[in-house]
Formats: sequence, C-alpha cells, structure tokens
Amino acid sequence: MPCPKPAASVVGAGDGGGTGTSIVSAETATGWHVIKIEGFSKLLRGYHVGMSTHYGNFSVGRHSWSIECYPGGFKWKTADFVSFGLYLHRPASATDDVDVKAGYRLSILDKDGSSWVLTDFIERKDLVSTYLRSTNDSICMRCDVTVVEDICEESVVPQSDLHQHLGDLLGSEVGGDVTFQVSGEELVAHKYLLAARSSVFKAQFFGGQMKDRAATRVRIADIEARVFKAMLHFIYTDSLPDDGEDKIVMAQHLLVAADRYNIGRLKLICENTLLTFINTSVVATTLVLAEQHGCHRLKEACLKFLKSNDNFKEVGGDDYKHLMRSCPSLFDELLAEHGLSDEGNKKD
Repeated sequence: MPCPKPAASVVGAGDGGGTGTSIVSAETATGWHVIKIEGFSKLLRGYHVGMSTHYGNFSVGRHSWSIECYPGGFKWKTADFVSFGLYLHRPASATDDVDVKAGYRLSILDKDGSSWVLTDFIERKDLVSTYLRSTNDSICMRCDVTVVEDICEESVVPQSDLHQHLGDLLGSEVGGDVTFQVSGEELVAHKYLLAARSSVFKAQFFGGQMKDRAATRVRIADIEARVFKAMLHFIYTDSLPDDGEDKIVMAQHLLVAADRYNIGRLKLICENTLLTFINTSVVATTLVLAEQHGCHRLKEACLKFLKSNDNFKEVGGDDYKHLMRSCPSLFDELLAEHGLSDEGNKKD
C-alpha cells in the first residue's frame, strides 16, 4: 500500500456571483519501527490460515500501531504465503466510525541492514530457502508508516468582479440620476460613481452651484457619443470596451476626453497606446494632442520620429498645416531642424 503524500487540490465552487476555489491540504506524520522475530520456522508450523500474532507497539501520528503477521496466510487463497500487515490499536474510548488515513511499507532487512520490500506477501518456501537459513531462523522486519493527521479546507477568495457588476449597472441604467445628451444620443449614468472617478464630475455635481447639483440632464459638446460612451465604460469598469472601433483613433479621442475630465489612468493608457503606433499618417495629429494635453513622453517620441528626413518628407501637407495652425512653435522647431526655417520652404 503506497504511502500518501501531503496533497493540495482545487475544486470549483460558487453561487453565481463569481467562481470560488477551495484548497484542500493534508498534514502528515511519518515514522518507522523495526522488529526481530526469532524462531520463525516454529510459527510457520503452528499457525493456520487466518491466525495472526502482533509484534511491536509503536506510535506514529498520535496513534498506536503494531505489525500483524499471518504465518499461515491471511486467507485460503494465500495459504502458501506468509502475510504481513499494519494494525491500528484503537483506545477503548474511541468510536469505530472515526477514520484514520495511513499508508505503510513493510520490508525485510538482510544482515547488512538493506531492505527487501514486500509489496503484498512472500511465499513460505521462498522465505525459508532464501532468508531463514542465513539468519539463524530469525526475521528482521521494518515498517514505515505515514499518517494523515489533519485535513484542512481553506477557501480562496475569487478575484473581484466589481467591474462586471458596475458595467452591468451602467448598461441597465437602474438607479441612474443623470442623463448626458451627446451628439443626439442620451446616456444615463450615476452621479456618485462619476464623482468618485473624476474630480471634474465631482466639482460639477457636488461642488458647484445648486442648479448644477440638481441637474438631471447635461448637454456635452465637442465629444462624439461613441467616445463619451467608451469613457463611461472605463469609469465604471476600469477597462476599455472591445467594440471593434479603430484603436488608434479612439485612443486619440479618449486622450482628449480623459484630460478634460481628469481621469489620469485613462489618459496614461491612451498615451501608451499612441506611443506604440507612430507613423507618417498619424504623427502630426498625435504630436498636436501630446502638446495640447501635456503628454511629454508622447511629444518627445513624435519629435524624434519627425527628426528623420525620410519620415519628415513622407508626412502629408494637410497634416503639416494642422500642426502649423495648432502648434506654430513646434512647427517652426521642426523646420529649423531640417533647415527649412524660411517661409518659402514651408510645405504647402
């Protein structure tokens, strides 16, 4: 019988509010005992099938054990074998229905102390011919025992699903107390949650004039409905929606919205997204956004890209006009970098 090892297993649990787990762990105690039985051949002649005798009395894991020997075999089908086993001594006060989990290994020791493992039984003729003749009719037996002492079940708290519940709240509009009118669409939200995530919304709904606090309808200008909707999704779930929108274009628009409503984490996410996608088709627009909204890392990355003559020549004329109108000082800086500081050399 193999010895059990400390184990840990994970099983699913839950009540519909998220997936939970439980870790089941076992603490074990191990020990061993050696017995020597002399005059063993007499036992072989004096014991019949099913008759046993006990040797040793040792403790492992707060329990008392002994080695049980059946010289005539444990059952009739094993009558040609010598059978050994592990016996548990239960106190008189113990109830029989209390389970004790244990594993053991029995082995015969030779003269040098090396072990000869017995998985189940040993044939009586083999025991006599190979062992007892060389040991003066004695047998030295070792028993290794492992007892499972305590099994503890520890519940593991599942990961937070607050973002999912808040996202569902936004989508259901339940309890909404403010409606934003954005580009012809109406988006319902919750003032307290908006205030918790944005200092601008907090000042608007709870720090301004009484009419702002009582307002239930707010008109939003200069932001597309899809962008404002994505910003609300982030406010409630701390993540961006995966709705198939152009990732770069949405990041540009959300960067503006995040700066307007002082949502720092969203602004940083947008900046990092734009940093990974700088090419000749978007660099001018991205540079303007970086300059206007205080994104210094993004600005330096765009300027570094445009300092290359090849990149600078590939940018379209309309993009340069946008840069010149929005950030004239940056435009002049780039012209000077490429030796085009006079008006006649500016791109049309």
